Amino acid sequence: MFTGITQAKGRILALEQRAGDRRYRIDCGALGSDCLGSGDSIAVSGVCLTVVTARDGEIEVDVSGETLRCTTFDALQPGDEVNLEPALLPGTPLGGHFVTGHVDGVGVVASLRPSGRCVVLDIEIPAALTRYVAPKGSICLDGVSLTVNQIEGRILRVNIIPHTLEQTTLAAYQTGRRVNVEVDLLARYLERLLQAGGAGNGAGIDGDFLRRHGFSAAD
Repeated sequence: MFTGITQAKGRILALEQRAGDRRYRIDCGALGSDCLGSGDSIAVSGVCLTVVTARDGEIEVDVSGETLRCTTFDALQPGDEVNLEPALLPGTPLGGHFVTGHVDGVGVVASLRPSGRCVVLDIEIPAALTRYVAPKGSICLDGVSLTVNQIEGRILRVNIIPHTLEQTTLAAYQTGRRVNVEVDLLARYLERLLQAGGAGNGAGIDGDFLRRHGFSAAD
């Protein structure tokens, strides 16, 4: 489990093809490797991976063929920067939102423009994910917890503050860039409750229940 608060920017040092999957060696940057050990979880640009080795400020991780297919890892090359966040520990401040590191889909930067010292990003996401996105809700892009400003069709808009631009890879975004997208965990569980049969789910949660209590629900 993670929070979507990037701890450091790392850099891909090397990759090795291994029978349909890959092993990556990553420079951990300011995070270092002392806080990590073999078997630990780490989010690398929003993808939960297992540390194979950790030493001298570097880690190695294995990335399966399925992860390569479902994320932007298929395009990562030596020299590329990545966002790093170690797993959430008891007592760690929850500065973002609950993030699993299980990518739901890949989005594309549709447009970006400066707004004062910030940058406004429009991201086109897969149609199947739009139902989980709500204005002022949370979204995770490349491992970064962000607040959704608006959602119109398949385009969601977020505002990137200067601190986030400095501390993450988002400052390097350009139109057409692919990004890892993880929707809010709560939205996925809420949908599952509704699918369980409304009042028959034991909690009496259905569309009418949500509307009566100030929430909106799709028909």
